[in-house]
Amino acid sequence: MHDVLDSRSVLEVLRPVQDPELRKSLVELNMIRNVSIDAGRVSFTLVLTTPACPLREFIVQDCQRAVKTLPGVTDVVVEVTAETPQQKGLPDRTGIDGVKNIIAISSGKGGVGKSTVTVNLAVALAQMGAKVGLLDADIYGPNDPTMLGLSEAQLAVEKTEKGEVLEPAFNHGVKLVSMGFLIGQDQPVIWRGPMLNGIIRKFLYEVSWGELDYLLVDMPPGTGDAQLTLTQAVPMAGAVIVTTPQTVALLDARKGLRMFQQMGVPVLGIVENMSYFIPPDMPEKQYDIFGSGGGSKTATELGVSLLGCVPLEIATRVGGDSGVPIVVGEPNSPSAKALMAIAQTMAAKISVAALT
Repeated sequence: MHDVLDSRSVLEVLRPVQDPELRKSLVELNMIRNVSIDAGRVSFTLVLTTPACPLREFIVQDCQRAVKTLPGVTDVVVEVTAETPQQKGLPDRTGIDGVKNIIAISSGKGGVGKSTVTVNLAVALAQMGAKVGLLDADIYGPNDPTMLGLSEAQLAVEKTEKGEVLEPAFNHGVKLVSMGFLIGQDQPVIWRGPMLNGIIRKFLYEVSWGELDYLLVDMPPGTGDAQLTLTQAVPMAGAVIVTTPQTVALLDARKGLRMFQQMGVPVLGIVENMSYFIPPDMPEKQYDIFGSGGGSKTATELGVSLLGCVPLEIATRVGGDSGVPIVVGEPNSPSAKALMAIAQTMAAKISVAALT
């Protein structure tokens, strides 16, 4: 028992408190800072490894309980901030200045809701306090501007010492670049691989991204040029594979997952989208339109995590069409809650990987 109430005794009593994800002492991780004591009032800053920490409240409560065991303590005030660690990635890749973590959101086949998941994960991370960017690498089918409510936006060009760079559009807390800003609504992109490679590199390195905790990259379906360009160009924090429970979607998802592993990119996990249908007039019912359990089974077989299951709701489609993602428009819906939880889990996995 400590007889003197000072910053040293506060740090000592907090030393046994661990980060639940990292399983290391908060004090040893330098997550407890700015300890201040005013009479019996103890205050300090808790610096989390991600603004999207799913266990934030539990950590705060553990800290408060520990400090209250000290004699003379009448109040414990915890200010919570976050410093997202930067993923190192493979040494032969060229990072983006100010961007800490780059995450590919991919799928083996089209039509599984990959862009819907990507946009909502980006907005969810921003709502939790992270600085987020979204690169729409689906050059042939750029839908992210519509889903983020930016279909009428245009990218500004900024002149810098390094030349001209694009200024991303911004909405719902997310910075966005997309081929959709550079072509007409009905204009097709008829390009071969080298041109695709060039525009993706431009979106990576010739955009004024600023300081970002996370840059999500909405990949086109499959395992083609866009995936190769991204994985060979930048250090990746990881990839997320989106699928439905349907067998044909899962077969293609396995191929996409293995591609990232072969390229040395860690797979953060699988998201099972359209996991079940919830009728709007009968919210208590669920229908397994595309089958059930496929995502969980595939994750187990391939040795990766199932990040979560997102139901199929009409509100999700409405939100995508109107430019108001469901995590904004219907935050209490089952889909929004599932997507928020997936964003938290993904961010936690990235922090653990960066600090271990």
